[in-house]
Amino acid sequence: MNDLVRQHTDLGETDLEWLHLLVSEWQLLSDLSFADLVLWVPTRDGTRYVSVAQMRPNTGPTSYQDDMVGHMVPRGRRPLLDAALDEGRIVREGDPEWREEVPVRVESIPVRREGRVLGVIARNTNLLTVRTPSRLELTYLQSASDLAQMIAAGAFPFPDQQVDMDASPRVGDGLVRLDADGVVQYASPNGLSAYHRLGLASDLVGQHLGGITAELAPSRGPVDEALVKLASGYAPREFEVEGAGGVIQLRAIPLKPKGVRIGSLVLLRDVTELRRRERELITKDATIREIHHRVKNNLQTVAALLRLQARRMDSPQGREALNEAVRRVGSIAIVHETLSQNLDERVDFDEIADRVIAMVAEISTGRVTCRRTGRFGILEAEVATPLAMVLTEVLQNALEHAFGLAESGTVEVSAVCGGSSAERRLLITVQDDGCGLPEGFDPQSAGNLGLQIVRTLVEGELNGTFGMVPAAGRGTQVILDIPVRSEK
Repeated sequence: MNDLVRQHTDLGETDLEWLHLLVSEWQLLSDLSFADLVLWVPTRDGTRYVSVAQMRPNTGPTSYQDDMVGHMVPRGRRPLLDAALDEGRIVREGDPEWREEVPVRVESIPVRREGRVLGVIARNTNLLTVRTPSRLELTYLQSASDLAQMIAAGAFPFPDQQVDMDASPRVGDGLVRLDADGVVQYASPNGLSAYHRLGLASDLVGQHLGGITAELAPSRGPVDEALVKLASGYAPREFEVEGAGGVIQLRAIPLKPKGVRIGSLVLLRDVTELRRRERELITKDATIREIHHRVKNNLQTVAALLRLQARRMDSPQGREALNEAVRRVGSIAIVHETLSQNLDERVDFDEIADRVIAMVAEISTGRVTCRRTGRFGILEAEVATPLAMVLTEVLQNALEHAFGLAESGTVEVSAVCGGSSAERRLLITVQDDGCGLPEGFDPQSAGNLGLQIVRTLVEGELNGTFGMVPAAGRGTQVILDIPVRSEK
């Protein structure tokens, strides 16, 4: 719609926003009218109309099998459009049109904003299945007529209420028509069923909707007064009411076809099952986060016990082995701590990498500088946990073997994510400027425990590749190539 309006008309941005607001709401008018809606806007030179939006009803057969958006019609070909645009009134005169042997009643509704007519809605009703209307259909049509008059007067849609039509109740979900005092004139079968779910044992017709809703809701006190006002339809609002037997979602639409409120339309939907599932998901998420939190606490307890045991060791080799185990357990605990703070099983690995680098760098006592470049991005937990351990082992290996006791240097961790949308790959490089690899060193067969852990995790769990080669100039370069899922 943006492109068509800007290309063919002189309407400004505020006018375009009004049309967007109308189109976001007009499924309601289409369903109440049992009719197709097409929005026509006059072109810049005033000689034609361009259709910028279309809506089909959910409550009846369509009048248009084809997509009408983008069609151009010369002025004069459709007199009802001309009359509605020029006179600013709803035009219903004329005999039905015949389209592919289907009679179609055509009406035109001017779209007004701040006294100006921006365009015209053509309302097209398929008359092939017309029968004697029921009470429900008569209520629908009367409500549609009131809304059409409000559109023609510029009183609908409501500019201060942005509605998510995917989540809001629709006409078929349940409808209640109120008079000016908030008393129910008509309730559709679905609307009555929703109130029965709340605990209503009688009929709705003749009862004050605000009062009966407040009685069925469990809350008491000042909240009741607000609920009475909302359910009586005095203002355009959307809200939920929870009773002993269920939850219903309501949307109140005041009807002011001639500027004076004559009643209200209340759309409602039974969302009991939906809210129950949402609560189950929230409970499940909270349980998962609590599990991660407890795992992190347990791992930290294990690390503390290992640290205490290391302090009591007389053997330097044994003490160092226990300290390595502390760092390995700590890297896993960092991942679980991050997962305990998230709503899903995905983590920002940049934060984890920085914490792992800081933890491992403590063994260098400040003589070796560790830094990170590039971004790891968001990773799944099943990738983050083994990758944190791999990074810990590679960094620990670099700090222990690349530099002598008195040497200083730099270890840089670089991360680059690339590849196609179908298969993204994470290329990680850990490079130091230390003494380099020993003569004849083969990382694929080295017996060092840390390198065995790296090989097992990278190739076995991460389905990636691991390489260790001399760096250009001086030092060693470790290269990890890992497939990762695309970010959602």
